Amino acid sequence: MLRFTLLGPVQLIVDGEPLTGIAPRHRAVLAYLLLNSGRVISIERLIDAMWGHDQPDTARSQIHASITALRKVLRGAGAVQLLQTRSGGYVAQPEPGQVDAQEFTELVAAGELREALDLWSGEAVEDVHAQYVGGVRALWHDRRLSAYERLVEAELAAGRHGDLLDELAAQVAAAPLREKLAGHLVLALHRAGRQADALAAARSHRTALADEQGLDPGHAFTELERAVLADDPALRLADTAQPAEPPQPAVARRSFLPYDIPDFSGRTAELERLVGEHHGVVTIDGMAGIGKTTLAVHVAHRLAARYPDGRLFIDLRAHTAGREPVDAAAALEALLRQLGVPADRIPVTLVERSALWRAELADRRVLAVLDNALDADHVRPLLPGHSDTLVLVTSRRRLVTLDGAQALSVDVLGEQDAAGLFERIVGERARDEPEAVGEVLRLCGHLPLAIRISAARLQHRPRWTVSYLAGRLRDHRRLLDGVSAAFALSYEQLDEAEQRMFRLFGLVPGRDIDPYGAAALAGIAEEEAEELLEGLLDAHMLLQLEPGRYAFHDLLREHARSMAEADDAVPVLQLLTYYLHRSRAAVDRLFPDSLSHREGIPRPTTPIPPIGDAEQAITWLDAERGNIIATAVHGPEICVGMLALALRPYLDRQAHHDDALTLQTLALQRARKLGHAHRDFEVQALSDLAWTYWRLGEYERAEEHAHLALEACEEPYERARALLTLGNVALRRRQDKEAEQYLTQALDLTRIGADTWGEAHVLGILALVLDRAGRPRDARRHLDVALALHRKVGNPAGEAVILNHLGVVLRHQGELAQARTRHEQAAALYRELGNAADEAAALNGLAEAAGDPARAVEEHADALALALATRNRPEQARAHDGLARAHLGLGHSEQAGEHGRLALGLYEELGVPEAEEIRTFLMSDCRA
Repeated sequence: MLRFTLLGPVQLIVDGEPLTGIAPRHRAVLAYLLLNSGRVISIERLIDAMWGHDQPDTARSQIHASITALRKVLRGAGAVQLLQTRSGGYVAQPEPGQVDAQEFTELVAAGELREALDLWSGEAVEDVHAQYVGGVRALWHDRRLSAYERLVEAELAAGRHGDLLDELAAQVAAAPLREKLAGHLVLALHRAGRQADALAAARSHRTALADEQGLDPGHAFTELERAVLADDPALRLADTAQPAEPPQPAVARRSFLPYDIPDFSGRTAELERLVGEHHGVVTIDGMAGIGKTTLAVHVAHRLAARYPDGRLFIDLRAHTAGREPVDAAAALEALLRQLGVPADRIPVTLVERSALWRAELADRRVLAVLDNALDADHVRPLLPGHSDTLVLVTSRRRLVTLDGAQALSVDVLGEQDAAGLFERIVGERARDEPEAVGEVLRLCGHLPLAIRISAARLQHRPRWTVSYLAGRLRDHRRLLDGVSAAFALSYEQLDEAEQRMFRLFGLVPGRDIDPYGAAALAGIAEEEAEELLEGLLDAHMLLQLEPGRYAFHDLLREHARSMAEADDAVPVLQLLTYYLHRSRAAVDRLFPDSLSHREGIPRPTTPIPPIGDAEQAITWLDAERGNIIATAVHGPEICVGMLALALRPYLDRQAHHDDALTLQTLALQRARKLGHAHRDFEVQALSDLAWTYWRLGEYERAEEHAHLALEACEEPYERARALLTLGNVALRRRQDKEAEQYLTQALDLTRIGADTWGEAHVLGILALVLDRAGRPRDARRHLDVALALHRKVGNPAGEAVILNHLGVVLRHQGELAQARTRHEQAAALYRELGNAADEAAALNGLAEAAGDPARAVEEHADALALALATRNRPEQARAHDGLARAHLGLGHSEQAGEHGRLALGLYEELGVPEAEEIRTFLMSDCRA
């Protein structure tokens, strides 16, 4: 059997199952043709319906493609003749009963109003985006309400006002300006003996009409209001003892679902999963404002046709401001009454009500939405026994102890779905400013509640632009004004220890935290910290983006900060202390050759979780690096020299130079601010900055900081470090005499201080100076000694440096094969150590010793990729230089010129002599 649905999502259903894979544009064309069944629609009219005046150049071909695709789908569904081509265009010829919109019209004409209304599962053509959709939705929405008004009129006449109240109130809330509908509610309330509520409903309609349209109600409504106020007997039924019809024996007409919002967007994966459920219990959990209720109600409307015996809804009010949660006994009474169980049949005790509930559901197909549950115990008595009933439970907590339930955790909206929601509320202005929309969504954290609040503000302020809204939202307090009430209710449901952890985490500047860090922050055991974090995760007050690490949603972080004691620096100081000692432990595991450099860091006074091996060390440092830097920068204003010392080799080897500059600059500023007692950390920071700037190719700043370190210090170790940097800078500038002087002084200082590690490094650089001075034997001797020293102290990174330098010296002597061997050995060591920045240097050396331009191109390209990834500008320039010369050797003059110009730009930025050499190359060799 083939059927098309237009009164909700546009679907083609074959034998009860919807066909998937029909593209959105194709569904839009299909829906338009079906809405105009039997009429020939020209291609021009289709184009106008799809795009209006903003039609693309490819509009005609897109329509043809849509028709072709639809015919293929219809052919596969056995409906070859449904879509036909005529001389004037296309016509859809569905058979009777195949299109729900046609069936609705026929049922309304026949007076079968409830059956007609049951065909709806959402807004008309709900998931279609096209120019014609707005008008179609408005038209069919009016038809739906008109049918409902006729139904209510008949029900009121039959004396069934009591059964109508909940459903009628929900419909009026969704369409508050609909005068006839509001009048029906006023009359139903009056006939139910609720005169005060009837008058309140009348006032609400009058106020809404005045606020929105500046109008007063019509004469008929005014007369009804007057009659209710006077308790006019004419409003009563002629014979209340004998209703026009006997009471309804079945509950097929019972639907208590709230209004399904027309701008529902996204949640495709969640919808597919929920629509696939047929019975049992499904829990939908997520943080405040994530859209759990909206999703559950939307799904319930989508599934309504499967559950003819009733669609029930109850708000359990676990997170409703100023209200106590509805207890299970009261909830069962409400649900039983929705099922049609008379009040005198509903027992008193919870156990008896629960048993009656299960008995009533046993032979029925019912869908029940239990919204806003507190926990598993709250809803356990409300669950059915063996039944074809489907129960959807929403909660801000994960209901992990609800046996047999299927769980669905709802996350924030994806980029596309969030943009779709914002656009559906705001309209044209959103399409005009896509970049500003993206910023608004980011500031809202893709949280549906925040998006709705922000979009509603814009919708009701026609002079605002999206950019203006984004500017206002940059102050997170404006967003919190809308969502903080929801967050506060979730917070109140936490126990005292969870509340404290939530507040403390709000003080943390970093992105996320693990249980060890949380334990240090709160001053508690790691096991207790993990239990609290898991509790906050279950309450959706935290996120878990990866196993073992906990983070805030951006808006919840702001809420936590607003509740924290901002002047309490002790917890963050405890966290920073933990970061220091665990960083030192991890770096010690990775760099055992330089343990002596970190001897000045005191041992922790409390145990620190051990670092098992190098893999665990690098994993922990990579995960925590951003958190450590953020906590150092934004945490208590203490000296961070020890932290900079602990992290120095890791940040350097992994090429995290931006983080190194941030931490080292902070260490310098804090040391200077804290005075003479921290003079050693000032010198250390100057030397560190000099080295990092040299690594980045910023030679003037490297030179400046190295000289400042020399002026501030007499201690051999730091002076040697500064002189080594100056020697490196002079070497890059080909100032060989100055380089030799700096490096010779540095060498003497390392030997005075018995610094074997430093001596080996200085010897390696000094060897390059000697090689360029035409003293290859002295250079080789220095390199042999340096290699032996690095191996003695167990420094594989230093060993790789010397092997790479050996390759350079050997290449200058014409021993290309041996040079390549040394570069390959160096590259392998760097690769093993994860040092991509220096591996680029080894690969450039390998290419320079290739002796074959084709091989050189390949190896320089590999070096360039690593140099770009690690922002190693000197090696980028070197790679481009080599590629230019290798391409020229292959006769590729265009590529040679391109790489030559890139090399020239980098050399000029670096301020090194190679700039003149590559300029000459471009002026002569490339042009030749």
